[in-house]
Amino acid sequence: MGKKEIRKIIRELKAAVIPAITDISTLETKVFSGVENLNEFKCSSNILMYHSLQDEFPTTDTINRWAGHKNIYLPKVIGDDLMLLKYEPRFMHTGAYGIAEPDGTDRILPTQIDLIIVPAMAFDTQGNRLGRGKGYYDRLLAKTNAVTIGIGYDFQLLDSIPAAPHDRKMNYIFTPSYSIHL
Repeated sequence: MGKKEIRKIIRELKAAVIPAITDISTLETKVFSGVENLNEFKCSSNILMYHSLQDEFPTTDTINRWAGHKNIYLPKVIGDDLMLLKYEPRFMHTGAYGIAEPDGTDRILPTQIDLIIVPAMAFDTQGNRLGRGKGYYDRLLAKTNAVTIGIGYDFQLLDSIPAAPHDRKMNYIFTPSYSIHL
């Protein structure tokens, strides 16, 4: 199955499954408590997260909780790339694609990030990631050696997805039922 078909299937699953979840907050806590137990998390100072959309695995509560003791950065879409800006709750606006983005000027280079929480349409058990198709994270991940952690719902973890030789595999994948160290 090709990338386009997988994206279509995952979009349909998201539309059917996510609205039926009654306690999203519990799932978020479960997944991110697994992340918090990693030594790589404990040793990280600069963490890149994503501000979740309605159809993505939730991150909002975790961003706010971690911002108390870690430097949390969020991406801001600038043309074809992502600028990494420090998260400050009072300086946020709705940016490209309806995503909440920081307004500040406190930016960081990808090489200065220790750990990245990576969104995706799907992951596979070998650590491959399938994004939405615009390549933002592919370009970003090529510029960093940060530990990468893919997070998602159980239905987003597949046995196999197409991957190119230049695609960067995740170091970890967490869903509510699975934690994979690669």
